[in-house]
Amino acid sequence: MEPSARQALEQRIRELCMRGETGLAVQAALEGYGPEFMRLMGSILHDREQAREAYSSLAESLLTALPAFRWDCSFRTWAYQVARHVAYRMIASPAAREQPASLGVLRDEAQPEPSLPKPWLQSSVKERFRVLREQLSPHERTLLELRVDRRMSWHDVARAISGPDEFPSREALDRKAAVLRQQFRRIKERLKELARQAEMLSSEEQAPL
Repeated sequence: MEPSARQALEQRIRELCMRGETGLAVQAALEGYGPEFMRLMGSILHDREQAREAYSSLAESLLTALPAFRWDCSFRTWAYQVARHVAYRMIASPAAREQPASLGVLRDEAQPEPSLPKPWLQSSVKERFRVLREQLSPHERTLLELRVDRRMSWHDVARAISGPDEFPSREALDRKAAVLRQQFRRIKERLKELARQAEMLSSEEQAPL
């Protein structure tokens, strides 16, 4: 979404909230940001059906929590925070732990990493790294999703992956953003090492991160 369109959407969501039309505000938000939220929860849950369930729960959570939102950041940043918490609640639920792995996951696990087929090696570097990202932890995948794919500022990333009252001061937010930047550098190095182990990069290619 272009910055101008995002700004217009943010303004519309806030205006609807100010008029007490929470349902319409959530509807507008999901129409505009829905695909982003779905990708985020999918990257955390690693299961398409669970991501769909989480998305339905997200709508309910937004309806419940939006009236208390203080607007100390953008709606998008705050909603990413809500989406992340919904996904992690689903991971912690007994039903999620008992759900069998999808066939796609089983196929991925059955393929030994060192013996990659030629079609894999012929795919773009960006696509190869996207697959490698699936080996990261949910927190690491979320950090890459927000910073690389969604292009959020470090302060917005810090807010999105933290509790609603975790940053009582600007200094606390700055410290969290600095920690996340360090984690981000370590994740990039880990991805590069995984790529070298899988012989994904030729001598002419550069890692996309």
